Amino acid sequence: MSTLPVPPTGAPGEPVGEVIVDWYAGAARDLPWRTPGTDPWAVLVSEVMLQQTPVARVEPVWREWLARWPTPATMAQASPAEVIRAWGKLGYPRRALRLREAAVAITERHGGLVPAEVEELEALPGVGTYTARAVSCFGHHRRQPVVDTNVRRVVARLVHGQAEAAPARAADLVDIAALAPEDHDRAVRFSVAVMELGALVCVAGTPRCPACPVRDRCAWRLAGSPAYDGPPRRVQGFAGTDRQVRGRLLDVLRAASGPVPAEALTPAWDDAVQRSRCLDSLLVDGLVAQTEDGRFTLPDC
Repeated sequence: MSTLPVPPTGAPGEPVGEVIVDWYAGAARDLPWRTPGTDPWAVLVSEVMLQQTPVARVEPVWREWLARWPTPATMAQASPAEVIRAWGKLGYPRRALRLREAAVAITERHGGLVPAEVEELEALPGVGTYTARAVSCFGHHRRQPVVDTNVRRVVARLVHGQAEAAPARAADLVDIAALAPEDHDRAVRFSVAVMELGALVCVAGTPRCPACPVRDRCAWRLAGSPAYDGPPRRVQGFAGTDRQVRGRLLDVLRAASGPVPAEALTPAWDDAVQRSRCLDSLLVDGLVAQTEDGRFTLPDC
Protein backbone atom coordinates (compact mmCIF):
# COMPACT_ATOMS: atom_id res chain seq x y z
CA MET A 1 0.00 0.00 0.00
CA SER A 2 1.25 3.51 -0.75
CA THR A 3 2.19 5.88 2.05
CA LEU A 4 -0.91 7.18 3.78
CA PRO A 5 -1.27 10.89 4.64
CA VAL A 6 -0.78 12.00 8.23
CA PRO A 7 -4.24 13.02 9.46
CA PRO A 8 -5.02 15.51 12.24
CA THR A 9 -5.74 13.96 15.62
CA GLY A 10 -8.75 16.11 16.48
CA ALA A 11 -9.19 18.98 18.90
CA PRO A 12 -8.11 18.44 22.51
CA GLY A 13 -10.85 16.62 24.37
CA GLU A 14 -12.76 15.68 21.22
CA PRO A 15 -14.19 12.16 21.70
CA VAL A 16 -12.25 9.39 19.97
CA GLY A 17 -15.33 8.20 18.08
CA GLU A 18 -15.92 11.63 16.59
CA VAL A 19 -12.30 11.83 15.41
CA ILE A 20 -12.56 8.43 13.73
CA VAL A 21 -15.78 9.40 11.95
CA ASP A 22 -14.20 12.62 10.68
CA TRP A 23 -11.16 10.66 9.46
CA TYR A 24 -13.39 8.19 7.63
CA ALA A 25 -15.02 10.98 5.64
CA GLY A 26 -11.78 11.51 3.75
CA ALA A 27 -10.12 8.09 3.98
CA ALA A 28 -12.88 5.58 3.20
CA ARG A 29 -12.54 3.26 0.25
CA ASP A 30 -15.14 3.66 -2.48
CA LEU A 31 -16.91 0.31 -2.16
CA PRO A 32 -20.22 -0.27 -3.97
CA TRP A 33 -22.07 -1.78 -0.98
CA ARG A 34 -21.39 1.46 0.92
CA THR A 35 -23.16 3.60 -1.66
CA PRO A 36 -26.04 5.53 -0.06
CA GLY A 37 -29.32 3.77 -0.75
CA THR A 38 -27.82 0.28 -0.97
CA ASP A 39 -30.60 -1.98 0.25
CA PRO A 40 -30.28 -4.50 3.11
CA TRP A 41 -30.29 -7.49 0.76
CA ALA A 42 -27.28 -6.13 -1.13
CA VAL A 43 -25.55 -5.50 2.20
CA LEU A 44 -26.28 -9.06 3.35
CA VAL A 45 -24.83 -10.49 0.13
CA SER A 46 -21.69 -8.38 0.53
CA GLU A 47 -21.19 -9.38 4.16
CA VAL A 48 -21.48 -13.10 3.38
CA MET A 49 -19.10 -12.80 0.43
CA LEU A 50 -16.55 -10.78 2.40
CA GLN A 51 -16.12 -13.46 5.05
CA GLN A 52 -12.48 -14.58 4.69
CA THR A 53 -12.33 -13.19 1.14
CA PRO A 54 -10.52 -10.02 -0.06
CA VAL A 55 -12.55 -7.05 -1.28
CA ALA A 56 -10.97 -7.12 -4.75
CA ARG A 57 -12.24 -10.65 -5.38
CA VAL A 58 -15.68 -9.96 -3.97
CA GLU A 59 -16.63 -6.79 -5.82
CA PRO A 60 -17.13 -8.18 -9.37
CA VAL A 61 -18.98 -11.27 -8.12
CA TRP A 62 -21.17 -9.13 -5.85
CA ARG A 63 -22.16 -6.96 -8.82
CA GLU A 64 -22.97 -10.05 -10.91
CA TRP A 65 -25.08 -11.60 -8.13
CA LEU A 66 -27.10 -8.44 -7.54
CA ALA A 67 -27.73 -8.07 -11.26
CA ARG A 68 -28.90 -11.68 -11.42
CA TRP A 69 -30.69 -11.91 -8.06
CA PRO A 70 -31.64 -8.37 -7.00
CA THR A 71 -33.99 -9.56 -4.26
CA PRO A 72 -34.21 -12.49 -1.85
CA ALA A 73 -37.24 -13.78 -3.77
CA THR A 74 -35.30 -14.03 -7.03
CA MET A 75 -32.51 -15.98 -5.36
CA ALA A 76 -34.96 -18.22 -3.56
CA GLN A 77 -36.09 -19.45 -6.98
CA ALA A 78 -32.54 -20.39 -8.02
CA SER A 79 -31.30 -23.96 -7.70
CA PRO A 80 -28.34 -24.84 -5.48
CA ALA A 81 -26.37 -25.68 -8.62
CA GLU A 82 -26.95 -22.19 -10.01
CA VAL A 83 -25.66 -20.42 -6.92
CA ILE A 84 -22.65 -22.75 -6.61
CA ARG A 85 -21.71 -22.04 -10.21
CA ALA A 86 -22.19 -18.30 -9.73
CA TRP A 87 -20.06 -18.36 -6.57
CA GLY A 88 -17.07 -19.27 -8.73
CA LYS A 89 -13.68 -18.90 -7.04
CA LEU A 90 -14.70 -17.00 -3.91
CA GLY A 91 -13.91 -20.00 -1.73
CA TYR A 92 -15.84 -21.61 1.12
CA PRO A 93 -18.75 -22.39 -1.25
CA ARG A 94 -21.03 -23.49 1.58
CA ARG A 95 -21.60 -19.76 1.99
CA ALA A 96 -23.40 -19.78 -1.37
CA LEU A 97 -25.81 -22.47 -0.20
CA ARG A 98 -26.40 -20.73 3.14
CA LEU A 99 -27.10 -17.44 1.35
CA ARG A 100 -29.65 -19.15 -0.86
CA GLU A 101 -31.24 -20.75 2.23
CA ALA A 102 -31.36 -17.33 3.88
CA ALA A 103 -33.09 -15.94 0.78
CA VAL A 104 -35.71 -18.69 1.01
CA ALA A 105 -36.24 -17.97 4.71
CA ILE A 106 -36.52 -14.21 4.10
CA THR A 107 -39.07 -14.83 1.34
CA GLU A 108 -41.15 -17.27 3.39
CA ARG A 109 -40.92 -15.68 6.85
CA HIS A 110 -40.51 -11.97 6.14
CA GLY A 111 -42.39 -11.32 2.93
CA GLY A 112 -39.18 -10.99 0.93
CA LEU A 113 -37.80 -8.15 3.06
CA VAL A 114 -34.55 -8.55 4.99
CA PRO A 115 -35.42 -8.05 8.68
CA ALA A 116 -33.81 -5.26 10.68
CA GLU A 117 -33.75 -6.80 14.14
CA VAL A 118 -30.55 -8.60 15.12
CA GLU A 119 -32.44 -11.54 16.65
CA GLU A 120 -34.45 -12.11 13.45
CA LEU A 121 -31.33 -11.85 11.32
CA GLU A 122 -29.46 -14.33 13.51
CA ALA A 123 -32.30 -16.79 12.97
CA LEU A 124 -31.56 -16.88 9.23
CA PRO A 125 -29.42 -19.75 7.89
CA GLY A 126 -25.73 -18.95 7.88
CA VAL A 127 -26.11 -15.56 9.60
CA GLY A 128 -24.06 -15.16 12.77
CA THR A 129 -23.84 -12.34 15.29
CA TYR A 130 -21.37 -10.23 13.32
CA THR A 131 -23.30 -10.49 10.05
CA ALA A 132 -26.63 -9.81 11.78
CA ARG A 133 -25.30 -6.65 13.41
CA ALA A 134 -23.62 -5.50 10.20
CA VAL A 135 -26.83 -5.86 8.18
CA SER A 136 -28.89 -4.15 10.87
CA CYS A 137 -26.41 -1.27 11.02
CA PHE A 138 -25.23 -0.85 7.44
CA GLY A 139 -28.41 -2.02 5.70
CA HIS A 140 -31.09 -0.62 8.01
CA HIS A 141 -29.20 2.28 9.55
CA ARG A 142 -29.72 0.95 13.06
CA ARG A 143 -27.33 1.99 15.81
CA GLN A 144 -25.41 -1.24 16.47
CA PRO A 145 -21.93 -2.10 17.76
CA VAL A 146 -20.39 -4.19 14.97
CA VAL A 147 -17.25 -6.13 15.82
CA ASP A 148 -15.03 -7.98 13.37
CA THR A 149 -11.33 -8.87 13.56
CA ASN A 150 -10.29 -5.38 12.46
CA VAL A 151 -12.44 -3.69 15.10
CA ARG A 152 -11.18 -5.98 17.86
CA ARG A 153 -7.61 -5.12 16.92
CA VAL A 154 -8.32 -1.37 17.06
CA VAL A 155 -9.95 -1.73 20.48
CA ALA A 156 -7.12 -3.94 21.76
CA ARG A 157 -4.56 -1.26 20.95
CA LEU A 158 -6.54 1.92 21.46
CA VAL A 159 -8.33 0.95 24.68
CA HIS A 160 -6.43 -1.94 26.26
CA GLY A 161 -2.84 -1.22 25.19
CA GLN A 162 -2.34 -4.65 23.64
CA ALA A 163 -0.44 -5.29 20.42
CA GLU A 164 -3.01 -7.70 19.02
CA ALA A 165 -6.57 -8.70 19.87
CA ALA A 166 -7.31 -11.58 22.19
CA PRO A 167 -10.01 -14.14 21.22
CA ALA A 168 -13.47 -12.66 20.71
CA ARG A 169 -15.46 -11.98 23.88
CA ALA A 170 -18.84 -10.48 24.76
CA ALA A 171 -17.16 -7.41 26.26
CA ASP A 172 -15.96 -6.41 22.78
CA LEU A 173 -19.45 -5.10 22.02
CA VAL A 174 -19.43 -3.04 25.21
CA ASP A 175 -15.98 -1.62 24.44
CA ILE A 176 -16.86 -0.46 20.96
CA ALA A 177 -20.30 0.85 21.94
CA ALA A 178 -18.64 3.07 24.53
CA LEU A 179 -16.58 4.77 21.81
CA ALA A 180 -19.50 5.51 19.47
CA PRO A 181 -20.70 9.12 19.10
CA GLU A 182 -23.96 10.17 20.74
CA ASP A 183 -25.58 11.29 17.49
CA HIS A 184 -27.44 8.42 15.84
CA ASP A 185 -26.23 9.00 12.27
CA ARG A 186 -22.63 9.45 13.36
CA ALA A 187 -22.84 6.35 15.56
CA VAL A 188 -23.95 4.31 12.53
CA ARG A 189 -21.10 5.80 10.50
CA PHE A 190 -18.67 5.08 13.33
CA SER A 191 -19.38 1.35 13.07
CA VAL A 192 -18.01 1.24 9.54
CA ALA A 193 -15.36 3.91 10.20
CA VAL A 194 -13.62 1.97 12.97
CA MET A 195 -13.70 -1.15 10.81
CA GLU A 196 -12.04 0.79 8.01
CA LEU A 197 -9.42 2.12 10.42
CA GLY A 198 -8.50 -1.47 11.30
CA ALA A 199 -8.43 -2.56 7.67
CA LEU A 200 -6.29 0.31 6.34
CA VAL A 201 -4.23 1.69 9.24
CA CYS A 202 -4.37 -0.33 12.45
CA VAL A 203 -3.39 -3.48 10.59
CA ALA A 204 -2.01 -6.70 12.02
CA GLY A 205 1.73 -7.03 12.47
CA THR A 206 3.03 -3.56 11.59
CA PRO A 207 0.35 -0.89 12.04
CA ARG A 208 0.65 2.40 10.13
CA CYS A 209 0.57 4.53 13.26
CA PRO A 210 1.63 7.86 11.65
CA ALA A 211 -1.54 7.66 9.50
CA CYS A 212 -3.81 7.00 12.49
CA PRO A 213 -6.17 9.83 13.50
CA VAL A 214 -6.18 8.70 17.14
CA ARG A 215 -2.48 7.90 17.47
CA ASP A 216 -2.11 10.38 20.34
CA ARG A 217 -4.87 8.65 22.33
CA CYS A 218 -3.75 5.06 21.72
CA ALA A 219 -3.03 3.16 24.93
CA TRP A 220 -0.67 0.83 23.11
CA ARG A 221 1.47 3.67 21.74
CA LEU A 222 1.39 5.52 25.05
CA ALA A 223 2.70 2.33 26.70
CA GLY A 224 5.65 2.23 24.30
CA SER A 225 4.13 -0.16 21.76
CA PRO A 226 4.87 -3.37 23.71
CA ALA A 227 5.32 -6.49 21.61
CA TYR A 228 2.62 -9.11 21.31
CA ASP A 229 3.20 -11.76 23.99
CA GLY A 230 0.36 -14.16 23.25
CA PRO A 231 0.49 -17.58 21.58
CA PRO A 232 1.98 -17.74 18.06
CA ARG A 233 -0.41 -16.82 15.30
CA ARG A 234 -1.23 -19.71 12.99
CA VAL A 235 -0.99 -18.89 9.30
CA GLN A 236 -3.33 -21.12 7.35
CA GLY A 237 -1.88 -22.37 4.11
CA PHE A 238 -3.83 -23.43 1.04
CA ALA A 239 -1.65 -25.49 -1.28
CA GLY A 240 -2.28 -29.19 -0.82
CA THR A 241 -5.11 -28.72 1.67
CA ASP A 242 -8.55 -30.30 1.49
CA ARG A 243 -9.87 -26.83 0.66
CA GLN A 244 -7.82 -26.81 -2.52
CA VAL A 245 -8.90 -30.32 -3.46
CA ARG A 246 -12.57 -29.52 -2.85
CA GLY A 247 -12.22 -26.48 -5.07
CA ARG A 248 -10.64 -28.53 -7.85
CA LEU A 249 -13.46 -31.08 -7.72
CA LEU A 250 -16.10 -28.37 -7.81
CA ASP A 251 -14.36 -26.77 -10.79
CA VAL A 252 -14.86 -30.00 -12.75
CA LEU A 253 -18.54 -30.17 -11.87
CA ARG A 254 -19.14 -26.47 -12.57
CA ALA A 255 -17.72 -26.92 -16.04
CA ALA A 256 -19.73 -30.06 -16.78
CA SER A 257 -23.08 -29.86 -18.53
CA GLY A 258 -24.42 -32.78 -16.50
CA PRO A 259 -23.44 -35.62 -14.15
CA VAL A 260 -19.95 -37.06 -14.60
CA PRO A 261 -18.50 -40.46 -13.66
CA ALA A 262 -15.98 -40.76 -10.82
CA GLU A 263 -13.09 -41.19 -13.25
CA ALA A 264 -13.78 -37.70 -14.65
CA LEU A 265 -12.73 -36.31 -11.27
CA THR A 266 -9.41 -38.19 -11.21
CA PRO A 267 -7.42 -35.52 -13.12
CA ALA A 268 -8.47 -32.91 -10.55
CA TRP A 269 -6.16 -34.38 -7.89
CA ASP A 270 -3.61 -37.22 -7.96
CA ASP A 271 -3.94 -38.42 -4.37
CA ALA A 272 -6.86 -40.87 -4.55
CA VAL A 273 -7.33 -41.06 -0.77
CA GLN A 274 -7.49 -37.29 -0.32
CA ARG A 275 -9.65 -36.91 -3.42
CA SER A 276 -12.12 -39.48 -2.10
CA ARG A 277 -12.19 -37.86 1.34
CA CYS A 278 -12.88 -34.45 -0.12
CA LEU A 279 -15.57 -35.76 -2.44
CA ASP A 280 -17.28 -37.37 0.55
CA SER A 281 -17.14 -34.08 2.45
CA LEU A 282 -18.69 -32.23 -0.50
CA LEU A 283 -21.52 -34.76 -0.55
CA VAL A 284 -22.08 -34.32 3.19
CA ASP A 285 -22.10 -30.51 2.82
CA GLY A 286 -24.69 -30.67 0.07
CA LEU A 287 -22.37 -29.10 -2.49
CA VAL A 288 -22.29 -32.24 -4.63
CA ALA A 289 -24.96 -34.86 -5.33
CA GLN A 290 -24.65 -38.44 -6.52
CA THR A 291 -27.06 -39.87 -9.06
CA GLU A 292 -28.62 -43.32 -8.80
CA ASP A 293 -26.15 -44.68 -11.34
CA GLY A 294 -23.18 -43.44 -9.27
CA ARG A 295 -22.22 -40.31 -11.16
CA PHE A 296 -21.57 -36.92 -9.56
CA THR A 297 -23.10 -33.53 -10.18
CA LEU A 298 -23.87 -30.20 -8.58
CA PRO A 299 -27.09 -30.44 -6.55
CA ASP A 300 -30.38 -30.11 -8.41
CA CYS A 301 -28.75 -29.99 -11.83
